[in-house]
Formats: sequence, C-alpha cells, structure tokens
Amino acid sequence: MNTWQENQLQALQSIQSEQQLFQTLLSFSKELGFDYCAYGLRMPIPVNQPKTVMLNNYPTAWQAQYQAKDYLAVDPTVHHAMRSLLPVIWTDELFSPAGELWEEARSHGLRYGWAQAIHDFHGTAGMLTLARSDEPISATELSAKTFKMAWLTQVAHAGLSRCLAPKLMPESQVKLSNREISVLRWTADGKTASEIASILRITERTVNFHINNVVTKLNAANKTAAAVKAALLGLL
Repeated sequence: MNTWQENQLQALQSIQSEQQLFQTLLSFSKELGFDYCAYGLRMPIPVNQPKTVMLNNYPTAWQAQYQAKDYLAVDPTVHHAMRSLLPVIWTDELFSPAGELWEEARSHGLRYGWAQAIHDFHGTAGMLTLARSDEPISATELSAKTFKMAWLTQVAHAGLSRCLAPKLMPESQVKLSNREISVLRWTADGKTASEIASILRITERTVNFHINNVVTKLNAANKTAAAVKAALLGLL
C-alpha cells in the first residue's frame, strides 16, 4: 500500500458522518483533477423500490433538474453500473439513448467524466463519478490515474456503506445462526417445513421455530420474503 492509499484510509476510517466523508472524497477527487464528485449507493431491498442515496457537489440547479425529470431512470452511466464493474468514460455515444439528459448536463458544466461501479457481498451497489467542465480526459491521464480512481471507488464504497447501511438497511446487521441459515436455505429451495424437518432430522416444530425467528430478525412479512431478503443480503 503506498502513501496516497494510506492517507485515504486514515482520513476515512475515523469519519462517522456521511457528509464529512463525502467532503473528504471531494478533496481527493480534486487532487485527481476533477471539480465534481458524486457517489450513489443503492441498497438491494426493498426489491421493487430499492433505497438509493446520492451525494454530490453538482450545481444545485442540475441536481434539482435531475430529480425533477427522474433522470436516474434513464442515466446511461447508472445502467452501465448495474451490469458491469468496468469504468466508463462519458462520451456522446454512451449518452446517445438519453440525449436530453446529456445536453442539459453539459449546459450545467458537466462535460467530461469518469464513473465506476462496485458491488459488495451484502448486495449493496455503488458508483463513483468524477467530472469536470473543461479539458477532456486523455488516454495519458487515464493511464496515469486509473489505479487511484479505482482505489477511490473502493474506499468510498466501504466508508459510505459503513455510515449508511445500518440506517437505511438495518437488516444488513442481522446475524443468523447456522441452523437458521440451513432452514432458510431449504425454504428458499421451496421445501416445506415437514420436508426440511426430515432432511435435517429435527422436528417440524423446531423448523417453524427457526423460521419464525428469521422472519422476526429480518422484519419480513413471511418466510418467502425472509428467504429473499437473506439471499439478497448475502446471508445464505
């Protein structure tokens, strides 16, 4: 680990506030030559409408416009992040499916950017974006800074997940016993309580006891919802 990495870790590890942490990330991004920094964090649950947090120092008018027009739903960088962990550079081609978004972003000074996604074993997804108003990102600059930008993505995700996950997704802090995990795995496979009892050589009453415990721990509506939550959170 080099000095630059050590400085980042030392600066981020002691911070408990997401706003303070973001200001530190912004400072590092400016060291890399970018005026704007954004980090989006997407929880795996609820399944239909996952909780999402976005922190950035974009112009206020652009933030309002982005939200008002629900550009998150059509943002090509977000779509890329959902299917790939490879970094992506902002280009006309990338934004061709969302021409209006691209035109308005540029009108607010967001012309050149880089973004990279990261997913963790809890199912939480994040994306770091670094942007600026002038000077395109050259191949030479990219070659020199890619490692640092990728590293910044990792420490940003680790820090913001630590600050935000317990608040937005308290289920991520749940600990299941080995027996609860076994029962829930078989439940996820579609086995009935009676079948699970036979497989694990325990009573059906014991199976239901463990299932009820898991449903309560995960604040789930039923055993199916509990199995889905546990799977998405990487507990199985």
